[in-house]
Amino acid sequence: MEKINIGVVIVAGGSGTRIGGAIPKQFMIVGGEPILARTINTFAEALPAAEIVVVLPEAHIQFWKNLAARFDVAPHRTVAGGSERFYSVKAGISALREDTGLIAVHDGVRALVSKKLIIRTLQSAIEHGAAIPTIAPVDSFRVATCEGSHPIDRSSLRIVQTPQIFDAKILRNAYQAEFDPSFTDDASVVEKAGVKVALCEGERSNIKITTVEDIAIAEALLAQ
Repeated sequence: MEKINIGVVIVAGGSGTRIGGAIPKQFMIVGGEPILARTINTFAEALPAAEIVVVLPEAHIQFWKNLAARFDVAPHRTVAGGSERFYSVKAGISALREDTGLIAVHDGVRALVSKKLIIRTLQSAIEHGAAIPTIAPVDSFRVATCEGSHPIDRSSLRIVQTPQIFDAKILRNAYQAEFDPSFTDDASVVEKAGVKVALCEGERSNIKITTVEDIAIAEALLAQ
């Protein structure tokens, strides 16, 4: 089988306003190391030959470099992001080598992602060209309207996670589009370009650390 060069774009451009505190959430310590460091290291272990690019707000790049120097963080490069996630991902893609064959895009604050999930999504992307991990919801859902609300069938709903992995040509082509507020993730950008995205099994532990409660949940999961 021909070797495929893999690029990883880790998006960590958030300001952390929802979680509070003096520093953005991606720099907070969970399980003895910064959230972002744990994310980077998991990808480096799952994909040892991959090129890793971390996208940060320009104002936080030097802060991260100083923080990362205090921990054992796998080799990676940093680039400045944009005003929207779309522009941050685009900057990360542009920073990867031209001969990259597959590109994985991951939320920097999904620090509990497993190596098994990364590999499973990668294998699906190799087969289909575009793949994202999802999980079935366990809660009930209702649609709110001006007249009130009504329940909807959750059996066809899926919660979307990252990493989202794509053939590099597909992703680069999709990100030539103009920004659209309907772009909620990379899959929505790729689908707008006319490419079908395959779903693979995600993991409930692959949480997006966004609130103070998420920090506590992450600590508890790591303690297991």
